[in-house]
Amino acid sequence: MQWKGRRQSSQIEDRRGGGGGGGMPGGGGFRIPMRTGAGGGGLGIVGMIIIGAVLWFGFGVNPIDIFMNGQSSGGSVTQTANGPGVQGTADEADDFVATVLADTEDVWTQRFQAAGETYQLPTLVLFNGAVASACGQASSASGPFYCPGDQKLYIDLTFFRQLRDQLNSPGDFAQAYVVAHEVGHHVQNLQGVLPAFDQARRQASSEAEANAMSVRVELQADCYAGIWAHDSQAAGYVESGDIDEALNAAQQIGDDTLQKESQGYVVPDSFNHGTSAQRKAWFTRGFETGDIGACDTTKGDI
Repeated sequence: MQWKGRRQSSQIEDRRGGGGGGGMPGGGGFRIPMRTGAGGGGLGIVGMIIIGAVLWFGFGVNPIDIFMNGQSSGGSVTQTANGPGVQGTADEADDFVATVLADTEDVWTQRFQAAGETYQLPTLVLFNGAVASACGQASSASGPFYCPGDQKLYIDLTFFRQLRDQLNSPGDFAQAYVVAHEVGHHVQNLQGVLPAFDQARRQASSEAEANAMSVRVELQADCYAGIWAHDSQAAGYVESGDIDEALNAAQQIGDDTLQKESQGYVVPDSFNHGTSAQRKAWFTRGFETGDIGACDTTKGDI
């Protein structure tokens, strides 16, 4: 991905070095699977596999999971390391996420304007260890997440290492996909999708029904990430192999893949982010069509 030397967003709030609580927020995000143990579903990449509360990019504590707790954000954790992807100094990682966020600002500002609306820029909060949000407390184990209550994205950049090492998803575009997915939840919040989901989930007759709703919300965020990739390619920022990195990440964080690796079997009723095939398909749909209307996951089969 061509990102160096380009515009960086000023919507960055650096809370690293500050304190925070231990729980997890609610809304939408990426989640980090634990290699041991099993569990029920949630709104993260794999409710059963989440590390405490993976708000997933679904790679971590699902913004939706948290929604279920009466909040509106989820998340996934990010860590950096050597190997393909953004590496080197901490400043480089900071510059990278600020550039990707600026990209999403350009994409969604233009698209909202085309629809006669105004895009409200979200703030990206960098933290380490733990952080407090309008959706509650969260730890790095929860992963990156978005909180509708304050319209902020939260990420511990150490998640990028886990993305590469634990989730077998190397590459800078895989990392960018995480950010774009969380921004997708912000777009959903502005559209009224997240508030409607929160209300509907509270009225669900069972956890399985609530999880099924979460899957649709997460897949739409994946589709919106695909739209960002579509516009980034049109702008000339996408390089050979980038889309494959994003698709590989989508493959690795599917609920079925994570559960198989974590416990050796899958529990479909606990899925809350979608299968590997679904996540890849919806990202691809957004990327290939560039059409927001094509990302409607509320109707029909997914």
